[in-house]
Amino acid sequence: MSRIGKLPIPLPAGVTLDVKPGQVTVKGPKGQLVVDFDPDLKIVVEDNQVVVKRPTDSRRHRALHGLTRSLVANAVEGVSQGFVKELEIKGIGYRAKLQGGKIELSIGYSHPVIVEAPEGITLEVPEPTKIRVSGIDKQKVGQVAANIRAIRPPDAYHGKGIRYAGEVLRLKPGKAGVTGG
Repeated sequence: MSRIGKLPIPLPAGVTLDVKPGQVTVKGPKGQLVVDFDPDLKIVVEDNQVVVKRPTDSRRHRALHGLTRSLVANAVEGVSQGFVKELEIKGIGYRAKLQGGKIELSIGYSHPVIVEAPEGITLEVPEPTKIRVSGIDKQKVGQVAANIRAIRPPDAYHGKGIRYAGEVLRLKPGKAGVTGG
């Protein structure tokens, strides 16, 4: 039995689940998410807990069991609490500022880079060197954060660029006192 798939998902107060064949709609205080899943699997709500059940022990059903449970658990957490990814900007003169729903990044290019938030994602700039990406869809939040980081990934020698908060970089050593001959 899948270690992840067999775990029940607790339903917080204010979160409701509407199960149809192949689709679950999760509604909560922060919004609504729809999760598609394989119609062979069954999702059952039992005394404030959601349980994902598989019909057989075939390889395909075992693979989908844990995946479906994780997707539903992320949807439940998203509509109740939401997800946040924080980014840090390192480098002299590198900064971000919020303009409307867009972020303007000054990160060493000859022009400022404008990043727009897709629907359902909120971008914040608490400090000129920090960016917060938040929303209810875990996949979308992670993808937007990865796209922002990809604009100027951290440099391997000096560490300049955009990185996730708490990301540890292993910097390469520079040239070691090479003398000309």
